[in-house]
Amino acid sequence: MINNTILTEVGQQYATAYEAHYTTKDIYKAFKLYGRIIAAHPDTHEAGYSRSQVQNIVNAVIPKQKVMDALVELGLTHFEQDVPPDVEQVSDPPLA
Repeated sequence: MINNTILTEVGQQYATAYEAHYTTKDIYKAFKLYGRIIAAHPDTHEAGYSRSQVQNIVNAVIPKQKVMDALVELGLTHFEQDVPPDVEQVSDPPLA
């Protein structure tokens, strides 16, 4: 059973982040607050809402190509670290 005190606490934290985001327009503060909610309460609805808000902020302030470059780099890093030792390495195809 989920503790109602935690839900009340995380709800208040989300309200604070949302206010910073949309009322006072302090995007940086809101971004940090959403991140704290995600880290401290990852399985709550508020963490899900916070993940959506983080994506909204990223999409609003970071150029699309920069986001795509970071995603590609993250994906490559993930695959390079998680390749089982018995899988033959595939050479990179030429980029068009």
